[in-house]
Amino acid sequence: MCAKIAETPMMSQYNAIKQRHPDAILLFRVGDFYETFSTDAIEVSGLLGITLTKRANGSASHVELAGFPHHALDTYLPKLVALGKRVAICDQMENPKLTKKLVKREVTELVTPGLTMNDTVLVSNTNNFLAAVVLGAGKAGVAFLDLSTGEFLTSQGYVDDIDKLIHNFNPKEVLIKRGTEHEITRHFGDKLNIYPLEDWVFTEDYGRDRLMKHFELHHLKGLGIETNPLSIIACGTILYYLQATCHEELGHITSLRKIEEDHFVRLDKFTLRNLEILNPISDEGVSLINVLDATRTPMGGRLLRRWTVFPLLDPAEISKRQTAVRALLDMPEEAARLDDLLCGIGDIERLSSKVAVSRINPREMLQMATALRIMRPIKDMLQASTVSSLKDLAITLDPCDELAQKIEDYINPDAPIALGRGAVICDGVNAELDALREISGGGKDYLMQIRARESERTGIPNLKIAFNNVFGYFIEVRNTHKDKVPEDWIRKQTLVNAERYITQELKEYEQKILGAEEKIQALEAEIFAGLMNTLGGYMRVLQSNAMVISTIDVLNSFAKIAKANDYHCPIVDNSEVIDIKEGRHPVIERLLPAGEVYVPNDVYLDTDGTQIIVITGPNMSGKSALLRQTALITLMAQIGSFVPARSARIGIVDRIFTRVGASDNISRGESTFMVEMTESAAILNNLTRRSLILIDELGRGTSTYDGISIARAIVEYLHEHPNGRAKTLFATHYHELNELESIYPRIHNFNVSVKESDGKVIFMRKLIPGGSEHSFGIHVAQLAGMPRPIVSRAEEILETLETAAAKMRSEESLSITKIPSTTTPAAEQPYQLSFFQLDDPVLGQIRSEITDIDINSLTPLEALNKLNEIKKALTGKSN
Repeated sequence: MCAKIAETPMMSQYNAIKQRHPDAILLFRVGDFYETFSTDAIEVSGLLGITLTKRANGSASHVELAGFPHHALDTYLPKLVALGKRVAICDQMENPKLTKKLVKREVTELVTPGLTMNDTVLVSNTNNFLAAVVLGAGKAGVAFLDLSTGEFLTSQGYVDDIDKLIHNFNPKEVLIKRGTEHEITRHFGDKLNIYPLEDWVFTEDYGRDRLMKHFELHHLKGLGIETNPLSIIACGTILYYLQATCHEELGHITSLRKIEEDHFVRLDKFTLRNLEILNPISDEGVSLINVLDATRTPMGGRLLRRWTVFPLLDPAEISKRQTAVRALLDMPEEAARLDDLLCGIGDIERLSSKVAVSRINPREMLQMATALRIMRPIKDMLQASTVSSLKDLAITLDPCDELAQKIEDYINPDAPIALGRGAVICDGVNAELDALREISGGGKDYLMQIRARESERTGIPNLKIAFNNVFGYFIEVRNTHKDKVPEDWIRKQTLVNAERYITQELKEYEQKILGAEEKIQALEAEIFAGLMNTLGGYMRVLQSNAMVISTIDVLNSFAKIAKANDYHCPIVDNSEVIDIKEGRHPVIERLLPAGEVYVPNDVYLDTDGTQIIVITGPNMSGKSALLRQTALITLMAQIGSFVPARSARIGIVDRIFTRVGASDNISRGESTFMVEMTESAAILNNLTRRSLILIDELGRGTSTYDGISIARAIVEYLHEHPNGRAKTLFATHYHELNELESIYPRIHNFNVSVKESDGKVIFMRKLIPGGSEHSFGIHVAQLAGMPRPIVSRAEEILETLETAAAKMRSEESLSITKIPSTTTPAAEQPYQLSFFQLDDPVLGQIRSEITDIDINSLTPLEALNKLNEIKKALTGKSN
């Protein structure tokens, strides 16, 4: 709540509006500025780096003040929203010149991170979703709305499944029931921008009533959520929030789509992150979407992101997309023309939404007409195709020729960006408007006639007639001729070298001109509003056109990327086989230096013979890239894209799980090992027969034997899982896992080959059968630029360790497979070798110091000091 502000009339008005929006920054329009006061001013000045001042209120009181020019709103508003702030925009609802009372002001828009129509806040190729989440009895309901496009979606299911949806849609703001913050964080993480609402909003009856009123229905059966109470509550919450935030015009929200999760591959948040599907892990990295996106329209870019995080499960639907892509590749000239046409369409999806909320400006109206005109040749081109999937798109596309013609007939081709800044409506549209323009436009000639007549009548040469906002039209006479001024002129202002006068004729003319200009603006606004209403009647058609154009754009993008990068069409079927020939990583190959070729690899997995592949090999050899490329090729195949491989057969995968890399989550108090175990548990608790699992370097966050034990147990569990044989790639440094091939029939060893030459390691990056016994870690350290003394010392220690380990193996014939499950006596347990026990460098240093001491010349005090130094060295080592 803001601090008490002195109650001048304007501050009283401000206080009343601020009380209605206590948790929002209130931008209060005062003349040509948006002002903030009190605590808002202090906060805004810090966030935006603008000057904080104080405003006197006609008494001893004052209030903090910070503001900026109204035309800078598009500069400062995005910064506030990007910082997660809610912003209430309070505008003047009447012209200050036309009222002698306090100007009426109202909040015209409450902008929140999840609700905005502002182009400077929105990202063109990314949806801006608001979400509402409700929990109940082990399940959850969720609804998503993009106000800028009108997309409204919902789902109800188990909490883990809703968690996947939330991370796939990546909402900018999440509405929750007040008091459930802890539960929401526990289930969905602490990265969500949550906004709590009162619990009375979260009731089924309220949600049902809201939905039926909005969609003008008697029941919800047609929406497919009649028996989904949590979905109904989530949707009702969003509709309530729209009203609470002053978003009343919702004509573009024409449908609610139920998300059928059994239609899409499920990608959890770990997979989205580890595979860098939407965002790279590092700032300088590149994501998969960056590689795939060659779309030409913002809405095409948004649809591509949706397809990428929701791969299909139906081979027939995938085949339709593939057929369309192949057809575009087979008609290069038409595809090139299509690409050019798409460039001119713009974002008709968001323009349609602006029509519904009366936010479209004249230039955007012209862009809508341009887009509709471009649809005609696109429709004709697709209709000429012999491919049914392209023909179906052509049938759905409606260029709305009459609407495009009406816009062109009404809107001036050189129209300004906003009403009131110039001629918006064309001549000939309205007779009254044409007459008013003739009056307004003929003023210059009339003023010249007055000047000539009055100059001749008074004998004053070089009369000047001008206009300002204070006096209106006036005559200016230099002092050398002021004695010739007639009595019927009225003096209004004295300047240094001149006097200014008005006449009755000028005042009458001024009223006529200004009246005409005001009537012109009012009439243009009326005609423009009528045209918007006409467009509103085409809302569903415009939204359908936007979806068709988006689909064409994405398919065309797939074709361009396939041609540019030598991608091939995969076979996608209901088998349980993944067979990739000469597969490549789609991102890494794009980042290679010029002239360097990516080394392709074959991967074969099935559920009968090769269910699990254990991959060993040194660091930097390409194990991680191989795992990721297999998953990315599978994902690309199931979104309908061609893939970076000579050929591929992909049996439908329903889930892709990844446990890749290691990182501490310090902010949540989780170590590397805890993160590894959390991600691994999520895989093992949710896998299915058709899952694809990628595990890379599991167990690095704990001791060697703990890591080996857990890694082995997981591989065995995946092989013996009762619910299905999930296809798995398991990359590891633990060469001990190689022996699993001889124990389990569906586990096979492969390694990424290296070549040693003159003591150097050459990474071949080729996957070959068989396990590897070396990690070449010291060679990798040398390649990384490690100082030579450290490398040499590491080689000495490694030799000592390997000698000791070989001796231990010769003394202990038990292998890890023969260790009994009961507790083994400590004397018989295998132990971890320690640098301290063998050839510790600190002990070596101490030994050298002792050897160099001349005991005969050492005083008792020096001996005690030396002993203390040795003790400190050992204590520091142990710590």
